[in-house]
Amino acid sequence: MLRYVFATALLAALVLTPARSNAQSASAGAETKILNATDAGAILPPSVFFRGQSASIQARNSGGVRFSKDALLLATLVDTSGYSSSIQQKYQAYLITESTIEIGGHRLAPGAYGCGFIANDQFVVMDLGGHDLFTTKSTHDAELRRPTPLQILASPTANSYRLYAGRSFVELALAPPAAR
Repeated sequence: MLRYVFATALLAALVLTPARSNAQSASAGAETKILNATDAGAILPPSVFFRGQSASIQARNSGGVRFSKDALLLATLVDTSGYSSSIQQKYQAYLITESTIEIGGHRLAPGAYGCGFIANDQFVVMDLGGHDLFTTKSTHDAELRRPTPLQILASPTANSYRLYAGRSFVELALAPPAAR
């Protein structure tokens, strides 16, 4: 008798629940959210490893994007005072991504990286050993109302975001699946 009542209730719930398309189901709970410094700082570790040393992060100068519950991107400025001046010129921020992203047309696999905005409107990404992976053009945004040392904002381009250091930025987005 109990099985009959349970089965009837389950069937009624299925019949009375409005059907959703696969696209709606896939996007439910997967809404992208930009993380401000408070949100990102709460997730980031207090210090990070790069080129043989640990450096403190500047949680107040961090940001991120939660693409989905399983796809997070975080960026934060770091205290580079213990590094040589040649490293300090390039290594300003730490970037952590749980999904493959694209920055300026370059694919970046999940992992942790050093990065920085450098001379001649360039942005460099390095592996944890300090080896350059790629350099891409950065853009100056003269119309940005409230520049901060580091932040991530939505881009006018759909599904794209801007990683800013002051008024300089690079566009980033989740990378499309690789062709096989």
